[in-house]
Amino acid sequence: MRIALGCDHGGIDLKDATIRAIVDNSHEYIDYGTYSHESVDYPDYAMKVALAIRNGEADKGILICGTGIGISIAANKFRGIRCAHVVDVFSAQMCVEHNDANIMAMGGRITDSTDAYKLVEKYLQSTFAGGRHAIRVDKIKAIEDKEFNR
Repeated sequence: MRIALGCDHGGIDLKDATIRAIVDNSHEYIDYGTYSHESVDYPDYAMKVALAIRNGEADKGILICGTGIGISIAANKFRGIRCAHVVDVFSAQMCVEHNDANIMAMGGRITDSTDAYKLVEKYLQSTFAGGRHAIRVDKIKAIEDKEFNR
């Protein structure tokens, strides 16, 4: 699986743990930046990762900003993106199993690197359960189709 990775300056400190978890679980990654602690705007990186997934350059994505909140909001503005902000392993699993999340967002200022590794690992190991959850994801897609065409 190929993972698109993006972060702003608030997420840069979790990037190494995230990359380690991706590689240790035998996946590839594309790093869309940022590459320093210099202040940047998180929507720019959410856009890069969301478009990489939508365009088929990556299968899933991981985004990191200071809290994970802003970057997840920005990613969810793109048709076909289901980005879940996660803070615990159970949520990292459920966002895929129940919601078919194609991007996971974390907060560099609220998650330490040990926990980030575990979150990424669980996110990448999880699979969509389908069934009744597919019906719900289809409803989300229908809302998206209606609202994005206004």
